[in-house]
Amino acid sequence: MNAIPLTDTAALPRSSTAGVKAPGRIASVDIYRGFVMLLMMMEVLSLHRVSDALPDSGFWSFLAFHQSHVPWAGCSLHDMIQPSFSFLVGVALPFSMAARLAKGSSIASMWRHTITRSLILIGLGIFLRSMHSEQTNFTFEDTLTMIGLGYPFLFALGFAGTRARIIACTAILFLFWLAFALYPLPVAGAVAPGVPAGWEHNFEGFAAHWNKNTSLAWAFDTWFLNLFPREAPFLYNGGGYATLSFIPTLGTMILGTFAGEALKSEKTPAQRIRFFLYCGIGLLGVGLLLHVAGINPIVKRIWTPAWTLASGGGCFLFLAFFYWIADVAGYKSAFFFLTVIGTNSIAAYVIADGLGGFIKQSLHIHLGQNYDQLLGVPYATLVQGALVLTLEWLILYWMYRKKIFIKV
Repeated sequence: MNAIPLTDTAALPRSSTAGVKAPGRIASVDIYRGFVMLLMMMEVLSLHRVSDALPDSGFWSFLAFHQSHVPWAGCSLHDMIQPSFSFLVGVALPFSMAARLAKGSSIASMWRHTITRSLILIGLGIFLRSMHSEQTNFTFEDTLTMIGLGYPFLFALGFAGTRARIIACTAILFLFWLAFALYPLPVAGAVAPGVPAGWEHNFEGFAAHWNKNTSLAWAFDTWFLNLFPREAPFLYNGGGYATLSFIPTLGTMILGTFAGEALKSEKTPAQRIRFFLYCGIGLLGVGLLLHVAGINPIVKRIWTPAWTLASGGGCFLFLAFFYWIADVAGYKSAFFFLTVIGTNSIAAYVIADGLGGFIKQSLHIHLGQNYDQLLGVPYATLVQGALVLTLEWLILYWMYRKKIFIKV
């Protein structure tokens, strides 16, 4: 049994009783997904605390930056986790649909599966965001929730041709940009909720339509999220994240379908790599141009169209690298560590998000309150985090050996 709820490419059947050949396995997709999940799991290392304890070290400052989200505009390596995860959903779609059709699934049954998967992902995202709340925390900016909200639309587009998906992606991003551009700017001098006066990351001029907690996305959430029972009225999201981001996230997933189609096609490996590189460089260039020209800033937290394009370009480049080194050069065994994580992505997500705190507490109980100071106080989070990460991987490895793969 091999089944990854968001990326069925990890475990596609090798033959079909329906007489239709199902597509084969792409190792680089597992490895890329494992890399992305590892970046998320490595949050337990808390590199920013090491950097804070060693303020004169440029090395730790660099690592800490790339394990954190940028305050607003721009991008760090950590910011690429969510778009990569979403992009890989799109990569998986052509394979997943072909595999199900090869098994003889009807369109109606595929739609039932799609809606069920969508609802489970939305519910799981809300559940994980509610773990430390007094009541259900109805919030919809979690990665799983974003994917769940957009997945039925992505599935519908899976039946469309390349041209139709290009038009759909372009229309989604343009209309999303237009809606923000037409939303009125705040009164001059007004301070946005939850944003310090004179915040250095605010934009001026036309780009101010995408400032934190003053945009259309913030206005929508102050209405929408207060329709649900809450511990206190929703006024703003501290990080500036927004529900409406699921719309351009759909654009990221659509971009992934083009990569999936290339992998599924009769293209040669060299042609696939060239396609990934051209798309990656082109999308990244257009996104940067929109940002520099002031037409649309690159902001991950509200998933601006420029961010969709720029991060999508980055995803194509990551995929090109992993495809070349694993599937073309044949070094897949060197990435076994990542494969174990990538073939059980939902389990990795839940273990890291739900069990990390329990494992930390257990280590302090059984190893002593100061065991993590073995290398000195500045590196305490590294020692603790490395042990937690090792235990989490061993759980996934046990599941891998037992062929237990969480499926939605």
